[in-house]
Amino acid sequence: MPRLDGRQTVVLSNVLRTAPTAGTVGAVSTITADQAAALIAAKAAEPRIVVSGNGAVPWTMLRSVDAHVPRYRLFVLNSPVGVPDRDGVTLESAFVGPGMRRSPRLAYYPSRLSHVPHLFRSGKLAVDAVVVHTSVPYNGKVSLGCEINILCGVIEAAQASGGLVIAQTNPTMPYTFGDGEYDLDMFDAVVEADEPVRPLGHGAVSASAADPERAESAAIIGALVSDRVGDGATLQLGIGEIPDATLGGLSRKKDLGIWTEMLSDGVLSLAEAGALDPDRVITASFVYGSLDLYRWIDRNERVRVLRTETVNSPARICQNYGMTSINTALQVDLLDQANASRIKARIHSGFGGQTDFTVGAMHAPHGQAIMALRSWHPKAQVSTIVPLLDEPVTSFQHTCVITEHGVAEMMGCSEKEQAANLIDRAAHPGVRAHLWDQARQLGLA
Repeated sequence: MPRLDGRQTVVLSNVLRTAPTAGTVGAVSTITADQAAALIAAKAAEPRIVVSGNGAVPWTMLRSVDAHVPRYRLFVLNSPVGVPDRDGVTLESAFVGPGMRRSPRLAYYPSRLSHVPHLFRSGKLAVDAVVVHTSVPYNGKVSLGCEINILCGVIEAAQASGGLVIAQTNPTMPYTFGDGEYDLDMFDAVVEADEPVRPLGHGAVSASAADPERAESAAIIGALVSDRVGDGATLQLGIGEIPDATLGGLSRKKDLGIWTEMLSDGVLSLAEAGALDPDRVITASFVYGSLDLYRWIDRNERVRVLRTETVNSPARICQNYGMTSINTALQVDLLDQANASRIKARIHSGFGGQTDFTVGAMHAPHGQAIMALRSWHPKAQVSTIVPLLDEPVTSFQHTCVITEHGVAEMMGCSEKEQAANLIDRAAHPGVRAHLWDQARQLGLA
């Protein structure tokens, strides 16, 4: 534990006298989660704590922190349900997950995902402690496993400012190669835990399977998207109905590459189908999917999980041949502006990597940024193609917009051509007359 200051050393000696240590990991002594929480409590009256997000939340440590730290700020990317949400806790995120989405204690920081580490390194968001969920040691190192993302940058920011870096090791966390491999003696404290790594639920996919009309529209969109992907292309794929619906067509392609923010089960399906180029490294920033996927990435030499500043850098994305970014949105307007983050002005998710990959893909050789969505929102009973967004813009100027009604080409079209394509080839037929009226009022027709 090389970087403890005087106050932390006193606290650590106190907790070690009052409770037994958890044991050892390799040659490194470990402490209990409660002891580690005591160290964090000693850092500040209201410490800012950053923890692994998505499917890698260190739940054992988080429960101890919440029990021992009365007031703190908790920063998590795409937080699942179950994170502490009580008076005294300020929830923070640059990409809001279901565990924070409607909390009155949420502090949302708008930022493209590739820029989030800079917020910490610049000192704008000072880090008192970062708690990462790691694998057990392998060849003398532990891995951040399925969640590298912003964490490398946050660890560096904590080290530079004297913040704590704590590892919760877990035998069920896969070991992945890449930027998230660390020597154990880099950490100020190591806590052993044995808890299941949570898989990603597939509620949206199940909903589609239970609704034949919904499933049919997803299948049409998926087929239109996959038809645009050529052999040898590089893919950015997310999770959900539309990406899953493209798999049938993509599985028949050859020599595909993967450069994606999120690695999900769709990539596993493509690997099993033999559609991926065996000589190209599969690159991602975090992994979120099934237990089968977690087992597949464990010590898999084909997979590299790298920091978000690399994976989400438009300058790096555009170096991939045929880079094809496949994203979705809540709304797209006649100027080809997409809202994928807010509903009635309230934050639903965030910018994430959509802007990063849209820009990077558009600049790649033979690249394309595809916006794929249904033309009609069944719950709200509204068109997803609208005259002009009344919500903040998440991304804009895509290669094309695809719905179950067809493909609206955007790249290389004038603004009037873009509007006409969206109305005639992507919008629901029931709203086309209204959209044409609005287009004329906007000077787009």
